[in-house]
Amino acid sequence: MDSFTFTQPTTVDQAVQAAAKSVTAQQGAQIRFIAGGTTLVDLMKLNVERPREIVDINILPLDRVESSPEGGLIIGALARNSDVAHHPTVLRDYPVLSQALLSGASPQLRNMATTGGNLLQRTRCVYFRDTAHACNKREPGTGCSAIGGHNRMLAILGTSKDCIATNPSDQNVALTALKATIQIQGPKDKRSIPIHDFYLVPGSTPNRENVLEPGEIITSVTLPSPIAGANFTYLKLRDRAAYEFALASAAIVMQVSGGKIRHIRVALGGVGTKPWRSFEAEKVLEGHAPDRATFVKAADAALRDAKPASENAFKVELSRRCIVRALTMSTKSA
Repeated sequence: MDSFTFTQPTTVDQAVQAAAKSVTAQQGAQIRFIAGGTTLVDLMKLNVERPREIVDINILPLDRVESSPEGGLIIGALARNSDVAHHPTVLRDYPVLSQALLSGASPQLRNMATTGGNLLQRTRCVYFRDTAHACNKREPGTGCSAIGGHNRMLAILGTSKDCIATNPSDQNVALTALKATIQIQGPKDKRSIPIHDFYLVPGSTPNRENVLEPGEIITSVTLPSPIAGANFTYLKLRDRAAYEFALASAAIVMQVSGGKIRHIRVALGGVGTKPWRSFEAEKVLEGHAPDRATFVKAADAALRDAKPASENAFKVELSRRCIVRALTMSTKSA
């Protein structure tokens, strides 16, 4: 690991100005924020991340979870995953987020990991994390070793000829289903970005994963007002019961009234290059009866554009079954 300098600003403005000296906020950034460090430190040990300056933001007042003036919930970027998962308001009004957080990692990691850090969690693709192999995400233009290599865990939605790496987060699948908005502060202004627009599919620039610019810092995540009478499910399918990333997951927010689905959000994990909202499934479901035939049609629509690689074709059927099961669970919890 290369040597680096370590700074600790006391205000958000100071943190922003410190990071603004970097030419990028994406892969290869020379200045990085650190909070829990559960991703960054690992990648520095592997020489995947090699910043020359680390800005410790733990002292900043960004760890609160509080009601928003509009009736929703504001989750500070430094709120720890464990605290969010067990927060009374999250458990009551947004339980899909608690379910997703508690399905990820381990209690020790959840005690350290932050909301903002989780939003920026990097892929677990073995070729991204191994500098001996070509990776367009790590070094643009070198190629994608995963396409013809070990790709069982990788994406089938949103892929390109340059990258098939999967977004690994559980939290962000639930936040996508909840239509969260990400609050960002930069050197010039503040921005509010819907989570669906925050992430970028790889295309020809897989090294650019989100819309962050140099100096910008995530300050909070805002959830909209809870939906009265909604049911929530986060279903995660994986190789083992704990401390494992999803092969396929589904976050469902569903409201049923008069025998019809009146409100529906479907987000998928483990199968997309970003937390994957399925507008196709939602279109099939909304206004229809919550029965198995409709759920199967919705799952088929969600996976219609899937492009599996050599080792992960099984994910198409696995994700289809995951969606149907999660929708069924949401109906039964009504």
